[in-house]
Amino acid sequence: MISLVSAPSNLGLRPPVAGGVPGAAKAPEALREAGLFRRFARLGAADAGVVLPGRYVDDDATRAADRVRNEAALVSHALRLADRIGGVLDDGATPLVLGGDCSILLGVGVALARRGRTGLVHVDGHTDFRHPGNSDDCASVAGEDLAAAVGLHRPTLTDLDGLSPYFAPSRTVHVGHRDDDDEADETRRVLGLVLSARQAMAMRPADAASAIRSVAGSAGYWLQLDVDVLDPAVMPAVDSPDPGGFPIDDLAALLSELAPGAVGASVTVFDPDLDPDGRYARVIADLLVGAFERLGAGA
Repeated sequence: MISLVSAPSNLGLRPPVAGGVPGAAKAPEALREAGLFRRFARLGAADAGVVLPGRYVDDDATRAADRVRNEAALVSHALRLADRIGGVLDDGATPLVLGGDCSILLGVGVALARRGRTGLVHVDGHTDFRHPGNSDDCASVAGEDLAAAVGLHRPTLTDLDGLSPYFAPSRTVHVGHRDDDDEADETRRVLGLVLSARQAMAMRPADAASAIRSVAGSAGYWLQLDVDVLDPAVMPAVDSPDPGGFPIDDLAALLSELAPGAVGASVTVFDPDLDPDGRYARVIADLLVGAFERLGAGA
């Protein structure tokens, strides 16, 4: 059974303007309004509630140089989200976590590392591999979550509960970045498998999924989906849209192949502030209901 967990954190994002607040925290309720929860309920899914984040603050003027935006609130949210995901897994259900920004991957990682290591399939339009070893501009965990999840960020993020790394790099797969991604070469050196959007789209979905499972594990991986992996022609309601992404049908086909082997999934970075009439929330709802109908069925 799928259990929907709302994780409306925007704590890992940069402010859209000085003093502003990112809109990604509104995503779970925008998806509810678009019918996502009702449609999953018809499939037998449960609503496992909300893990509320702390207040977002544009702390650029006051934050220490060795801290990321909203770090204390972000860590608190990660640990509480880990508890909620752990409870869902203990009940024998499959969590589908609706963010929020990509920093929720830390809470996911803690939850899974507490139970023993699993693989990770990170489907994202960016590698999210910025970290202190390759950048002097580490501040927004939403662009650094994959690096943190495999142990390459500061210990205040990577070693919660003494569990670093949350995912073994050798069992971590990234799919979907554009060819000009700054950290792509390093990501290929560190992770078990890396496929750009162009490379993945050139493969049959079944073949791409087979290659991914051979690294992440035939069952027992977490599936992280950032909707900016879609081309902005079909999904512009994200904070960093870049051309060259997946069409809806191609992404749906790949996710449908991967979903049964996942122990759970998370969905991030949809920004309802960029979707005033709700059309893109409905696009995402259609995608998730179709692609994740069998989430966890083979795990």
